[in-house]
Amino acid sequence: MADKIKILVADKLSTLGTDWLEAQDDVEVLNKPGMSPEELAETVREYDGMIVRSAVQAKGDVIANPGRLKGIARAGVGVDNIDIPTCTQKGIIVMNTPDGNTLSTAELAWALILSMSRNIAAANASMRAGEWNRKAFSGTQVAGKTLAVIGLGRIGRAVAERGTAFEMRVLGYDPFYQPKGDESFEHVTDLDELCKRADYLTVHVPKTADTAGMISTEQFKMMKPTARVINAARGGVIDPEALLVALNDDEIAAAAIDVYTSEPPTNEAEVALVNHPKTVCVPHLGASTAEAQDQVAVDAAVQLVEALRGGAVRNAINAPGFGEAIPELLKPFLELAPRMGTIVSTIATGTLKKLEITCRGDIADLNIAPVKPCVLMGLLAGKVEETVNVINAGPLAEERGLDVALTSSKKAREFANLLEVKVTTDKGTHTVLGTIFGNKYPRVISIDGYSMEMRPEGDVVILVNDDTPGAISKFTSVLAEAGLNIADLTLSRKQRLGTAMVGLNLDDAPADEVVAQLKALDCVEGAWAVQLPPLAGTE
Repeated sequence: MADKIKILVADKLSTLGTDWLEAQDDVEVLNKPGMSPEELAETVREYDGMIVRSAVQAKGDVIANPGRLKGIARAGVGVDNIDIPTCTQKGIIVMNTPDGNTLSTAELAWALILSMSRNIAAANASMRAGEWNRKAFSGTQVAGKTLAVIGLGRIGRAVAERGTAFEMRVLGYDPFYQPKGDESFEHVTDLDELCKRADYLTVHVPKTADTAGMISTEQFKMMKPTARVINAARGGVIDPEALLVALNDDEIAAAAIDVYTSEPPTNEAEVALVNHPKTVCVPHLGASTAEAQDQVAVDAAVQLVEALRGGAVRNAINAPGFGEAIPELLKPFLELAPRMGTIVSTIATGTLKKLEITCRGDIADLNIAPVKPCVLMGLLAGKVEETVNVINAGPLAEERGLDVALTSSKKAREFANLLEVKVTTDKGTHTVLGTIFGNKYPRVISIDGYSMEMRPEGDVVILVNDDTPGAISKFTSVLAEAGLNIADLTLSRKQRLGTAMVGLNLDDAPADEVVAQLKALDCVEGAWAVQLPPLAGTE
């Protein structure tokens, strides 16, 4: 029986997430939030995966000697509390859960917009003080105004869509966004233009070297004096010092803030902003709904376990192409890719020199970057000392001088989509082709030019034999004598009475001596045993 996947829940997590983990037969859970950094560093190395929120700092000694740790899932979006470069270097997958709090954060941004527009917080405080002062709290309506959204990811688009419902003119800015033509907002490519036109400006971007302080003195000076700004993304994206000056000098009308450079805020400017008469400030409530916390907990648990089982990797921060939603069309190819890498690695002899991966057909229009590490996972597994995953596969290949090329082409011959993996060693070249039948059934359709239809899962034996009468009976007899049942068989030849290739799916793994007996047959030119994980939905 295989060892269980060990998951450490190091932060407080919704019970829906821990309940899901405990319901998995192949998972062992330790739910222990509140550990000291020293205890956490000692404990985590005994676990395959760790789930955190924002309290745990997965940095320094905690991951310096990670032991068996292979994945960290953040129940939420921000990963400021995780040392991404060190995790990448050590082959630890870091995932976040951007979908779970999308609606909650978008709704909070709108709560701030409306509260700021109608002076809700100040009016409420006045009423509680026993006052009745309608004139002091006259506001402005949002309909007919221009909403500028910076960052067109999931949250930004959700905010933009709601702006349209409020009958606003909506502008969207994101240098990485590719318009699809059916947007409900106007895509603006110049940040200065966006700032000049905005009545309301809201930011929904991660905090990086490029986005820190992206709205600062220069931008405030070009905005309307009636403009209002909202930050429900990350503290520091809107420069707090510049914002304080802009409010004091009447360069803009108001601001609403949910996030701070340190929480609770200690920065002098941010403390002043919290107490400013022109601001609405709340204590980082973006994801603070019961629904969001339940969803990110379940998402973190499911994503982490799925990845550790060897399945799909989703929302990985430090894996090329995995930081965004994987298109449905590409998903089965990511399941097929490592299997093809394993097969071509098994049949190839000599020192690996070059790997060429080609995606053909409709998938050529997609972001195919995730295919490369998936193929490398299968190709390098068992050939290097390290455990290979989508995080360290590329660096491991580079360290060993393997030349890797990933290309795409719309031409796919008789198939709608095709994945081609070609390996060159100092002894020769081998090529494996694969495709997906019915959009969900991965199949290997060619090995070294032999056409076939082989299920890439379980215990597989591949044979090259003389295309002569009785050849099949000889190797099936060897398998029968070993008590090995053939579950499936595919065979192919290039020309009559030349050589043929046979792919066999067995119910059990053949022992080394059985493979040796197959190789010793006078009709067999080559025999290889390959063990592949079950395909999704077939366990």
